[in-house]
Amino acid sequence: MDTVSDMARGAADWLKRLWPLLLILGAGGFIFAMGWHRYLTLEHLAGNRETLRAFIEGNLLLALAVFVALYALTVALSLPGGAVLTIAGGFLFGWLVGGAASVIGATLGAVAVFIVAKSALSDVLQARAGPMLSRFREGFHRDAFSYLLFLRLVPIFPFWLVNLAPALLGVPFTTYVVTTILGIIPGTFAFSLAGAGLDSVIEAQQAAHQSCLAKAGEGGQESCPYGLDPSALLTPELIAGLVALGVVALIPVVVKWFRRRAA
Repeated sequence: MDTVSDMARGAADWLKRLWPLLLILGAGGFIFAMGWHRYLTLEHLAGNRETLRAFIEGNLLLALAVFVALYALTVALSLPGGAVLTIAGGFLFGWLVGGAASVIGATLGAVAVFIVAKSALSDVLQARAGPMLSRFREGFHRDAFSYLLFLRLVPIFPFWLVNLAPALLGVPFTTYVVTTILGIIPGTFAFSLAGAGLDSVIEAQQAAHQSCLAKAGEGGQESCPYGLDPSALLTPELIAGLVALGVVALIPVVVKWFRRRAA
């Protein structure tokens, strides 16, 4: 009986620890199964822009609150569409307000992932970590600010992975929040500025699409696809600028390394 009771208590403890993570995974899986993530595209934004702008004009504060909540939920559930939402923020609210709302939403979603992962998995991973992983955790923790700022500035890893890994590596909460805010500001406002000028791009794309359909006749829908790709806004110049900022963020780590070598 004692063994059964211990097993039941152990299962209850694990459920208490893991239920937020299971809730996030379940909600994300449900959204994917329903296909709702497919609505986070620039095509849907372009098709509903007049309706959205009319709603925002009469309900600005409510619209901003809904946008921030949607952005936070998208990040927390690790759904694709963060870039689209950032562009949409600039497109619907202007680059300054839209960019600020995107930073707030992204930070809230990232913080939610951090808290859930840290409470559910960090202690377990730390208890079972081998010598190599322990050394990696210690090294990352020692220069966490510079490393995290680099990972935020340079988009070489998926956003969800950069949200999750620090919680498992023992990064302090304050360091995580500050580097998240500082690190996402340049890219977020760059995409928000692009969104603020999206009207002309949409009109040009729609005109080209209609012209193609007129020439193609029947069956032209397949030969004249209509699409707006947010990755096209990630220009070489923007990437170079973000990489340069990331290199600056790593300078303190390099200086410490050379000092340790000299010592």
